[in-house]
Amino acid sequence: MVQTIQAQNVDMRYAIDNFGIHFNRDENFFREWQENLPEITNLQKQLLDQVQEGYFNLLEYPPMLEGVVKMAILDPILFIGGFFLDPFYVKSEKSIDIAIEDEDVLVRGRIDSLVLKERFWVMVIESKKFAFSTEEGLPQLLVYMLANPHPEKPTYGMVTTGGSFLFVKLLKTNVPQYATSRLFGIRNSGDLYEVLRILKRLTQIITIA
Repeated sequence: MVQTIQAQNVDMRYAIDNFGIHFNRDENFFREWQENLPEITNLQKQLLDQVQEGYFNLLEYPPMLEGVVKMAILDPILFIGGFFLDPFYVKSEKSIDIAIEDEDVLVRGRIDSLVLKERFWVMVIESKKFAFSTEEGLPQLLVYMLANPHPEKPTYGMVTTGGSFLFVKLLKTNVPQYATSRLFGIRNSGDLYEVLRILKRLTQIITIA
């Protein structure tokens, strides 16, 4: 009998033991979030400033649930970055199933937001409740990234609580390897600008690959 596990209940130990995921600490493994970042326009900066102001306003009316994080912070950033426009499109709450080799176990979950280009996964984005940390959402995001049907190329992702943002790169080699960016905070001046620049850079890499 197949045992079904919800992806939201997967922790890092489970991901390591069952999928062999390895944290690659080599600084050269994930340089894409630091190098050749595109500039963004003054209008984009102004709109991001409004997203930041909206975040501060939401803090005064808790709780900040996952749906609110997506609606008030994540979706506006994707809109400002042009990720709802051709050649990209966004799917929300996409179902995924991942079978664990040699075991009758199926991990099942739903991706919060998935940016695609011609059926190629560009960015898996997992938004968590404000009370959670990005570390808590990381194992779930990695499991989703493992479901990429194009394992020959790197998969990029981002997990956000609305207040913080963490970028992830996963390479599905014999031993799946991942690395993370530094943690960006919406309270930090200029960090939202960097988040958008990195999003645009990672999608550029996929587009020209």
